[in-house]
Amino acid sequence: MPVSDSVGRESDRETNGERGGDESADGLPINELFYSLQGEGTLAGVPSVFVRTSGCNLRCWFCDSYHTSWEPTHAWMGLEEIVAEIDSYDADHVVLTGGEPLLHEDSVALLEALDDRGYHTTVETNGTIYRDAPIDLASISPKLASSTPTPERDPRGEGEWAERHEADRIDLEVLARLVAEYDVQLKFVVTDADDMPEILEVLADLRAAADVPIRDDDVLLMPEGATRERLADTRSRVADLAMEYGFRYTPRLHVDLWNDAPET
Repeated sequence: MPVSDSVGRESDRETNGERGGDESADGLPINELFYSLQGEGTLAGVPSVFVRTSGCNLRCWFCDSYHTSWEPTHAWMGLEEIVAEIDSYDADHVVLTGGEPLLHEDSVALLEALDDRGYHTTVETNGTIYRDAPIDLASISPKLASSTPTPERDPRGEGEWAERHEADRIDLEVLARLVAEYDVQLKFVVTDADDMPEILEVLADLRAAADVPIRDDDVLLMPEGATRERLADTRSRVADLAMEYGFRYTPRLHVDLWNDAPET
């Protein structure tokens, strides 16, 4: 299912995960639903069905899913319809992603339905929202100060989201709860060495707040870049940083394989 072109730019209310008046009693705003390889993290290379919801509470300037955040588009799908589409693929892994999928209450019902069917589920989240749901792997990507859409970085050239994004991008209480409740990977998008002091600070604060240990092996550094050209600028130095600090490096296989094509 490709990116929907039936909806243009959404209102702020819809963008932030609230339903519009025409949507059904249950379901989710689906931007894409497709079969591909997991491109990132500890499960990189695993064939998976991706369910990409529309809407996000943050606005990273380098967002690689622009049509779920800055200019969200979607088709509204009922839960039974979503599950039937997932079942049509020959895959054991499902990735619920966005945008920010945990904005939506019905993400819990979807995850419960997938758990009942024996799927392995990964939820890709920015770590600012907690939901009580059956999640096999919480792939948490805390957003660093370098993600803030300052006026010079805002893709719209407006800077209207900068203050809100900066205020909301880290929630230690939610992060600590996610880490305590789920198997996690902490995936930081890194441009260069300037990001490392903040990563170390976030980890120190999180380790102090969490009730469970956080291993360096659970920390992944991922190069910033949604195109092959941009990754060529960042991947080597981020790999060097992973070795220097003893964290894991994660590729972006889908970018290497398919560049910035949709449904990858």
